[in-house]
Amino acid sequence: MPTAIEIVKRLVIGRARRSEELGETLLPKRLALPIFASDPLSSVAYATQEILLVLTLGGLAYLHFTPWIGAAVVALMTVVVLSYRQVVHAYPSGGGSYAVASANLGPSAGLVVGASLLVDYVMTVAVSVASGVDNIISALPSLAEYRVLMALGFVALLTALNLRGLRESGRLFAAPTYLFIGGVLIMIGTGLLRYVLGDAPVAESARYGITPQAGDQGLAGLALVMLVLRAFSSGCTALTGVEAISNGVSAFRKPKARNAANTLAAMGVIAVVLFAGVTTLAIITDVHIADDACRLTGLTDCAGHTQRTVIAQLAAAVFGGSTTFGFYYIQAVTALILILAANTAFNGFPLLASILAQDSYLPRQLHNRGDRLVFSNGIIALAVVAGLLLYGFRADVSSLIHLYILGVFTSFTLSQTGMVRHWNRGLLTETDHVQRRRHHLARAVNSTGALVTGLVLVIVLATKFTEGAWLAVVAATVLWLMMRGIRRQYDRTSAELAVTDPRQDSVPPTRVLAVVLVVRLDRPTLRALAYARAFRPDHLEALTVAVDQESLAALRRQWNEFDIQVPLRVLRSPYREITRPAVEYVRSVRRDGPHDVIAVFIPEYVAGHWWENLLHNQTAFWLKSRLLFTPGVTVTSVPWQLSSATGTRRPIARAPGSVRRGEPPNEAGHTTAHTSSRGPGAK
Repeated sequence: MPTAIEIVKRLVIGRARRSEELGETLLPKRLALPIFASDPLSSVAYATQEILLVLTLGGLAYLHFTPWIGAAVVALMTVVVLSYRQVVHAYPSGGGSYAVASANLGPSAGLVVGASLLVDYVMTVAVSVASGVDNIISALPSLAEYRVLMALGFVALLTALNLRGLRESGRLFAAPTYLFIGGVLIMIGTGLLRYVLGDAPVAESARYGITPQAGDQGLAGLALVMLVLRAFSSGCTALTGVEAISNGVSAFRKPKARNAANTLAAMGVIAVVLFAGVTTLAIITDVHIADDACRLTGLTDCAGHTQRTVIAQLAAAVFGGSTTFGFYYIQAVTALILILAANTAFNGFPLLASILAQDSYLPRQLHNRGDRLVFSNGIIALAVVAGLLLYGFRADVSSLIHLYILGVFTSFTLSQTGMVRHWNRGLLTETDHVQRRRHHLARAVNSTGALVTGLVLVIVLATKFTEGAWLAVVAATVLWLMMRGIRRQYDRTSAELAVTDPRQDSVPPTRVLAVVLVVRLDRPTLRALAYARAFRPDHLEALTVAVDQESLAALRRQWNEFDIQVPLRVLRSPYREITRPAVEYVRSVRRDGPHDVIAVFIPEYVAGHWWENLLHNQTAFWLKSRLLFTPGVTVTSVPWQLSSATGTRRPIARAPGSVRRGEPPNEAGHTTAHTSSRGPGAK
């Protein structure tokens, strides 16, 4: 009968899938787009807002830079998409930026990319979910006090959906993504049509002025340049998640590279159109938004005022108010796509972690597929870290956004630099003129991408470092060092375990000496003695530690009464210790016979409830934890399942005096011995 946990697991994630079904989980382009591109598509909901928030630090005077900054972001996005199409075709096996950097710039550079992207994927979940919650609160302000709880709930929901598998999550996420694209396109088209017809929509915040932040008014020269660059770096959040498709090429149907490249191109076109349209509408409707509502002039109660997001103000302006169907539709699909945008990370993070684990930079468990043929351990790890981040920063987008995009531009820059070296190597051996022209064109695209993204990386570091981006730098650095340490440990272990001399490594021990730990003579002890005999050791003895004379006398009396044909060795323990005398004795036997193997058998109780283990001491655990570090010693647990563990009631044993000599234990107590480093509870 399945347990309650198994029933819940099947209800949440579905039935387990066979390995042969992996091909059925591959994605067509229509499902791959919402799965891998929901992050860059959804970022249009807040990228324009981030530009305006920075520019309005100086009041309304610098909003005229908005179209130029928006144009720069569009140009950058176009270059990055074209560059990553080259990556997809050159490295169709997946791995994206990590594979490119590792192959062309060396393992250390690849590891920098891997660490940066892992941090960025965590930030994608945190920022996307927090931004989605913000949009829900824009429509329903009364939910503001439940911000953190809602964010954590959405992370848990996304985790459960992704554990069901790629195709299943793709089907669930496809509709909201396409509904968002359609809704925003209708909003942009309607707003632009009204503008052309002379009925330009006006945002609800257009009537408010904005008081400049202290020190940011009347900027000129370098200070003004830094403000504009800071706004540009904030707007570059629109590029987050662009690399996810190149990391997940292996998840596409064949021909994988072509399908991935076409999906990437479609994502780029849609993202550019949506971002440009939203930015244009923000300029037309004269949206005013500030980092602090009390800097808006004209408000009567700034402390109690909740500013609507930019996209909420645009929907209200275009569709005629905040009570219209169009407004609620845009808010609903925006909240959905922003929350589901975290799905890009839920697919990218486990795939990248699996590749890093395969290369021995992360624990091997992250390379294993779960019941539904997804990398379950990576999904759960991402959910836990992102949940902690949301809780620590109270799901506040403004606080989290400063930790964002640093990692993605690090990977952009290194991957494009690696692609330049890739094409340079190809040109050294390629003789066909047509192919050489293609290589030259591809190198030009990637060179431009490396130059532009490198410049943006410097800008992001310069403008966001002191505002919180240093935390992302520290996190990526710690992760990089940790992964190098994991690789060194795996390398050392592999070198130590490698067979150098098969004959010498296969030499059997001179003797096998078996020791059975005895506390008292009962059915589990007899079972352990019988199991040790089955191994046919060269020498077998029982070992007990005498902590009081009365117990020892009772044990000796039973030993003789039952006629146990195994010598009983008694160790004196004046300080009532059991573990230390037993360990010291086993080690002394090992020293006397360095070519012998000492097999220690320990009878253990296996209880069905956790609280039952508290009623039995943990001698076995402490004994095994010390003996496992002794060369030439093996430790074997001989479990005896109690009735609470088997679900059956055992017959009560007769009193010691009534047990017939040589009688075997009741077969209801039959168990299977196993070797373990930790038992659930010793006798």
